[in-house]
Amino acid sequence: MRKILVIDDEIDICMLLKRFLTKKDFLVETAQSGRKGLQLLEDFEPDIVMTDFRLGDSTGTDLLVSIKSRSPQIPVLIITGYSDIKDAVNVMKLGAYDYITKPLFPEEILVTVNKALEDADKQKLSQTQVVQEKAADEDAPKQRGKATRASFKPGYIMGKGALAQQLFKQIDLVAPTNYSVIIYGESGSGKEAIAHEIHNRSNRRDQAFVAMDCGAISKELAGSELFGHEKGSFTGALNTKLGHFEMANGGTLFLDEVANLSYEVQVALLRVVQERKMRRIGGNKEIELDVRIIVASNEKLYEAARKKRFREDLYYRFNEFTIDLPPLRERKDDLMLFAEAFLEETNKELGKNVKGYAREVINDFMNYGWPGNLRELKNVIKRATLLTDGDFIEEKALPFEIANYPKLAYLEPEPDEEELSPQAGDNESDVPNLKLAVNEAEYEMIMKVLKQVNFNKSKAARILNIDRKTLYNKMKQLDMQ
Repeated sequence: MRKILVIDDEIDICMLLKRFLTKKDFLVETAQSGRKGLQLLEDFEPDIVMTDFRLGDSTGTDLLVSIKSRSPQIPVLIITGYSDIKDAVNVMKLGAYDYITKPLFPEEILVTVNKALEDADKQKLSQTQVVQEKAADEDAPKQRGKATRASFKPGYIMGKGALAQQLFKQIDLVAPTNYSVIIYGESGSGKEAIAHEIHNRSNRRDQAFVAMDCGAISKELAGSELFGHEKGSFTGALNTKLGHFEMANGGTLFLDEVANLSYEVQVALLRVVQERKMRRIGGNKEIELDVRIIVASNEKLYEAARKKRFREDLYYRFNEFTIDLPPLRERKDDLMLFAEAFLEETNKELGKNVKGYAREVINDFMNYGWPGNLRELKNVIKRATLLTDGDFIEEKALPFEIANYPKLAYLEPEPDEEELSPQAGDNESDVPNLKLAVNEAEYEMIMKVLKQVNFNKSKAARILNIDRKTLYNKMKQLDMQ
């Protein structure tokens, strides 16, 4: 039986999840505090951890860092309220596998848990295969990078809009080279998928593509994860371990959120990048490397270098080509293309046949800001599909913040609707005024949210998924006192 550890300070949620998951043949332990959860992590040795983002004695961020420092291979699912979506997105950068928003739907949880375990098993299989090949013939050239070895998310849709076409051109230009590439983009915007697309179009396509999330690895473990270690080289090194560089030899190494690496690890990384050779921790043998490096960051590395948080010389080593990946809110012309692809994928996962989206849902999607980018869109569609019994996803299946976001009338007319236009003799005041309708809708929504939070503008801005400055400008524009 696969083991699940649930950490939540609400005992009702712990019991709900334990009853449901036990019926699905999982062995479940629960904890009502972060301290107890970490204790069970050692004693229970779970295959997956589910934890609430807000706990009485710790935050989901602190708990995630502690879990990953002790057991980096265990997938962690974050349970969060939808109003904390931005926090959940940030936690993904630290290594969380995924987040689940409240209210909880058992079938959605089951799908996410099974997917997390499946991906974790694939990752273990990938590493085991490489170790076995190494043990069989240490000096023989290896053919890596077959389907089971690649750590990537298939099925990424590039899009058809103007920004997508620019992205295509950049990828086609740099892919055949051996240039190092920096990909800038917000969390959830598809940086790893773009890195894999570069790899797929390169001469290394038949070799390994290995990804490492630098934000999910503790300072103590980062060196071992990158360079590997020999058996007995330090306390806890019970076996020889191959690092990501060796696993990617001949192929491509993708370092996500590279700015999170400690200064000491950056120094070691610079040496490897310069010399194209390395030693495992505790080892004496130099290993020749032929690895293309692609790194990603949600902050500009030159800014981090200027602030002395990232080595300037390492930045220049990486900065042979740069790709700026636009956020989803700037790619509205491709948004429904992504939505249709995610719906098709979710239908297959759930065994459903939802055909599409109601017009109001399309309007909501086009209007919303999507701070979590493609990852958030995919999660919203997964949940909405689960809740949909008919042929089309309706507005009632969407989270409150999306369904009630100020409407901007992206709706296209139904095929049998006639265009509304002034007829001869019409009074101009009787003609529908779109701008006025939009302003009224925005006024009502902003006022409603302000009242809910007792006119705390910072909280209101977070709920509305806009920054505080934008909220002030809107209030001024709408003459709200």
